[in-house]
Amino acid sequence: MSISYFAECTVLITGASAGIGREFARQLAPVVSTMVLVARRSDRLETLELELKVINPDLEIFPRPLDLRDHSEVERFCDWLDESGLAIDLLINNAGLGDYGPFADSEWERIDAMLQVNIHALTYLTYRILPKMQRAGCGAILNVSSTASFLPVPNMATYAATKAYVTSLSEALRAELRNSNLTVTVLCPGPVPTEFADVANRAGPGGTLKVAPEIFTVPVQDVVRDALNAVARDRARVVPGALVNLAMTTVAFLPMFIKRLLYQLKLGQPARPPEGHTPDYQAMGTR
Repeated sequence: MSISYFAECTVLITGASAGIGREFARQLAPVVSTMVLVARRSDRLETLELELKVINPDLEIFPRPLDLRDHSEVERFCDWLDESGLAIDLLINNAGLGDYGPFADSEWERIDAMLQVNIHALTYLTYRILPKMQRAGCGAILNVSSTASFLPVPNMATYAATKAYVTSLSEALRAELRNSNLTVTVLCPGPVPTEFADVANRAGPGGTLKVAPEIFTVPVQDVVRDALNAVARDRARVVPGALVNLAMTTVAFLPMFIKRLLYQLKLGQPARPPEGHTPDYQAMGTR
């Protein structure tokens, strides 16, 4: 793929201050004309802006510190975007939060933050920007999901569920826009060496996300390159890394009852009673 496909585009990237979002900005900087960078940490946005200006001195950059967990802030940002007259050609919904550990032991603040950032903010930004793309007659949306969206993931239950939403929404929007010049692509990366695990991990035992075998880890540069290539080729979905792609394709064809058995083995749980078995609730002290 030639990065020149995105020449003179105006791009909006959420979660731009680190990881995959920052790499999107770096790879697009040489060719796009305008970049709106959204992230919570203003100091990192300032550092990134300086770096991008070195790559492309003519690049127009709008760094916007924004907490995507706060809907009122997201609304004000979208209002500013309308008033600015900026026409977004490429929307990259990259921002996302994770949480690792049993659902029942999580803090509601962590769960709610995932729902707000991974689902609510992504949906609202798309809702506000997509109609303007339709009026312009062209545009592209790239939603960053995860391989976790393909199946339930114990100890990452909410995160996987939010990403399942992102993947499903992306596929549905793509179908709706099929007869237009607008495209929707969903990026479903597996293990990528970013700060994700540091944010997802909880304090205390049992709250540490295990590092994936190196053979399944895909460098962030390759993930972003594959994603931009998919957008340029109007592909619906991309799973970077040949082994990750093969593994997820295999898992997708496994019946759910086999997945449940694998979950039990992984978590070291005893097999559940056979279906049709009625628990003795009185013995449990339940009335």
